[in-house]
Amino acid sequence: MTTKKPQRITSFAFEPGTTLVGKYRVIEKLGSGWEAEVYRVREILTGVDRAAKFFFPHRNVRDKAVKFYAKKLHKLRHCPIVIQYVTQERMTVFDQTVTFLVSEYAEGQVLTTFLAQQPQKRLTPFEALHLLHALARGMAMIHDQKESHCDLHPGNVMVQRRGLGFDVKIIDFFQWKAARPEQLEDDVRGLVEILYTATGGARHYAKQPDVIRHIVCGLKKSLLRRRFRSAVELRDHLEELTWD
Repeated sequence: MTTKKPQRITSFAFEPGTTLVGKYRVIEKLGSGWEAEVYRVREILTGVDRAAKFFFPHRNVRDKAVKFYAKKLHKLRHCPIVIQYVTQERMTVFDQTVTFLVSEYAEGQVLTTFLAQQPQKRLTPFEALHLLHALARGMAMIHDQKESHCDLHPGNVMVQRRGLGFDVKIIDFFQWKAARPEQLEDDVRGLVEILYTATGGARHYAKQPDVIRHIVCGLKKSLLRRRFRSAVELRDHLEELTWD
């Protein structure tokens, strides 16, 4: 007798209002990727909103992916730009055991959307430097922990404006790696490219003040490598800036 192979799950398709493990109610789907789908859920007992990441079983064999993310988030729990891990749960979906990771729900907008809503779809240099500092300060803490992200871009940043500054969260951590010099450089380049994009990209780069062009370096890898070897050095540079 042959054993029927389990269906490969590529979408959970939870509808708003669905109750999960008797504890959470689905509010909306936030996104999906190679290994999981993410939903905004509400704790039934407390009314607190959370993010729930549901791993496709074939991408989470023996819960390796869940364990990896939970341990990584716990290690970086003191970093303000890292979403806080809460717990993990298990349930049966399509006759398969599915593990999902429950974490803090990050308020705000994806940076890509936020920029599209700004005047001329960009920030002023002063605003963009505040945004960069919030990101660099958080990434410096990650680099201090000998970790790196390796996939920083506007689509991976959740942002809220707070007066002159910004509250930011990194919302996709698929590429987290132990930090080596090349990974630190990748993160710095990602941060600088976010500054470049936030100030208008190629169309406006030539007219940017020297303080912006000094950081961006025309996005030349060799120049960036010499100027900022890690987010720590980029953060320190921003905190020591003087304006002409």
